[in-house]
Amino acid sequence: MTVPTDKSAEDTSQEEEVPEAGSTPPPDPKRWYALAVILFAAFMDLLDVTIVNVAIPSIQQDIDASYSAIAWITAGYSLAFAALLITGGRLGDIYGRKRMLLLGLGAFTVASLVCGLTPGPALLIVARAVQGAAAALMIPQVLSIIHVTFPKEERGKVLGTYGGVAGLALVLGPVVGGVLVSADLFGLEWRPIFLVNIPVGIVTFIAGVLYVRESRAPDKPRLDLVGVVLATASVLMLVYPLTQGRELGWPAWSFAMMAGSVAVLLLFVAHERRVVARGGTPLIALSLFRTRSFAGGFGVNLLYSIAYGTFFLMWSLYMQTGLGWSAMRAGLTALPMFLGLMITAGMAGDKLTPKYGRKVLFAGGVLLVTGALLFVAVSDHYGTDISSWLMAGPLFVFGLGMGAVVAPVVDFALTDVPHKDAGSASGVLNTSGQLGLSIGIAMVAVVFLGAMPGQSGKGVDAVEPTVRQELAAAGLADRGVQDDVLAGFRACTEDRLGESDPAVVPDSCRSTPPGVTAEEAGTAAAVLAESVPEVRAETFSRSFGRGLLYSAGLFLVMTVLMISLPRMARPQET
Repeated sequence: MTVPTDKSAEDTSQEEEVPEAGSTPPPDPKRWYALAVILFAAFMDLLDVTIVNVAIPSIQQDIDASYSAIAWITAGYSLAFAALLITGGRLGDIYGRKRMLLLGLGAFTVASLVCGLTPGPALLIVARAVQGAAAALMIPQVLSIIHVTFPKEERGKVLGTYGGVAGLALVLGPVVGGVLVSADLFGLEWRPIFLVNIPVGIVTFIAGVLYVRESRAPDKPRLDLVGVVLATASVLMLVYPLTQGRELGWPAWSFAMMAGSVAVLLLFVAHERRVVARGGTPLIALSLFRTRSFAGGFGVNLLYSIAYGTFFLMWSLYMQTGLGWSAMRAGLTALPMFLGLMITAGMAGDKLTPKYGRKVLFAGGVLLVTGALLFVAVSDHYGTDISSWLMAGPLFVFGLGMGAVVAPVVDFALTDVPHKDAGSASGVLNTSGQLGLSIGIAMVAVVFLGAMPGQSGKGVDAVEPTVRQELAAAGLADRGVQDDVLAGFRACTEDRLGESDPAVVPDSCRSTPPGVTAEEAGTAAAVLAESVPEVRAETFSRSFGRGLLYSAGLFLVMTVLMISLPRMARPQET
C-alpha cells in the first residue's frame, strides 16, 4: 500500500520514505486539517467556473470588451483547464501532489490578482487562461490527496463531502458573483469577483504548507511528453471549435477539427499502449477503464457535466438577457438549488450510499430529470410572468438530484483505483467533468441560441395585439400598413437573434418595409421599440423550455448508464 510520507509538512523538497510492502502506518493525524485546505482550494477554483457568467454585462461595459473577447474570457479558462488536467494529475504523481497543489494555488492566486486589476480585455483573457492552467495543476491533486491520505473506512464520507463542495461551488458561483457585482464594492464593479480570491488563496496556501502531507507515486514515473502533446491536442481540437463555432458561422474546418480530435485520441491510445509494452509509465493508465466502477463513473460524470453545463448557461442568459433581471436577483434565485444540493450531498456519501449503493445515484438521476421537466412546465405556463419564487420548486428538486449524483459518483469512480494511479485517475475524472462543461456550454449555441430565431415569431405574436393598438393610436390605423410593419418587425427580430454578435444590426432592421412610407416607418419604429423587451423575453422563455428538454434527455441517458456501475461501492486498499 502506498501512503504519504510521515515527514513534516514543511519538508517538501526531499524524497518521501515509502513504507515497506505490507505495512500499514497509522492515518495522518493532520488529515482533517489537510482536508479543509484542499476543499478550500477546490471551492475557490470551481467557484470561478460559474462566477463570471453573471458579471459578463458589467465586464463588457467597463473595459469595452467585444463579443468575441467576452467569449474568450469564458472559453480561455475552460480550454486551459480541460487541456492540462490529465497532465496536472500525472505531474502530482511524479513530483509530489502537495508540491503541485501549492504551485497551482499560488499561480491561481496571482492570476486572480491580474484579472482583478486588468485595464483591458486582452490581459484579462491571458490571465483567465493562466487561471485555468493553474487550476489544472491544483484540482487533480485534491482527489489524489484524499485517495492516499484517508483509510477506506473514512473515504466514502470524505469523497461525499468533496462532491458536495464541488456542486456547492458551481451553484454558489452566480450567487456570489451577483452579490459582488451588485454591491459595487469601492466602485470596483465586477473586479471583486476575482480579488476575493487573493486573501482566500494566501490563507489556504499557508495552511497547505503546514497541514498537507507530501505524497507521490512510489515507482517514480517519468512524464510521458508525447502523451502530453497528443492528449492536449485532442482536447483542444474538440473544445476549441465547439466554443468558437457559432461565432464563426460553423466553418468546414471546425467540423474537420472535431473529427481530427478523434483521430488524435486514437493515436494517443496507441502511443500509451506502446509505452506500457516498453515498460514505461503512460500519461493515463488505460487499465483504469477496465475497472467497471471507474469506466462507469467516467461516463456518468461526463454526461452529467454536459447536461449541467448546458442548463446553467442557458438559465443565466434566460434570466439576465431574456427576462432582464439584475445580476443579484439572478444569483439569489439559485438559493433553492443550493439548499437541495446541501441536503442530499451531506447525506449521500456518508449515510445513503453505503446502505443503498447505486440506488442513490438512480434517485439523483430521476430527480434531475424531474426538476428539468418541472422547469419546462413552469416556464411554458407562466412565460414572461415567471418569478424567482415560481422557479424555486423545480430548482430545489434539481438541487436534490445534483447532491445525490455529484457526491457518490466520485466514490464509485475512484475507490477501486490503485494508489499509484491516483493522480492519473483524478486527472482523467476531472477532465471528463471539465470537458463535459465545455461541451455543454458550447451546446448552448445549438440548443438554445440556435433555437431563438425559430421562436422569435411566437415572441412577435405575443405582442401583436398591443402593437396594433399602439400603431392605431399613433395614426397608423390602416390594417395593411400594420401588416407590413409587423412583417418587417418579424424579419428583423429573426435575423437579429440569428446573429452571433448581438451588436450587429441586420439589413432587415435597417430597411423600410414595403408599402410603408418613411414617415410611417419612423412612427412605427417608436412603437416597436417599446415592444422589443417583451418580444425578447417571450422568445428566450420559449427557447429555454426547448433547451431544458435537451438537458432532461441527457440526464435520462446518464441515469440509464448508471446500470454499468456496481451495485455497491467497494473501497479497496492496494
